[in-house]
Amino acid sequence: MNGDQVERLLQEIRDTQREHLAEYRKAAQRSLELQERAVARQERIGGLYRRVLAVGGVLVLILVALLAYLLVKWGARIL
Repeated sequence: MNGDQVERLLQEIRDTQREHLAEYRKAAQRSLELQERAVARQERIGGLYRRVLAVGGVLVLILVALLAYLLVKWGARIL
């Protein structure tokens, strides 16, 4: 192998490594974007969950209050 062949081989290796690095950077960027989207989605779902839980809690309180009222009102008549 002469010097020109070695130089050409080293240039090919360098170019291939640059291509791999560029692909790695693109893949890492895409992965980061997907993670950020997933975190944002989880935050939205968490907010929705808290709102649904709050509304459900209020409804349960209303139903318990209604049940207590009906028991007090109609309980004396049954006994």
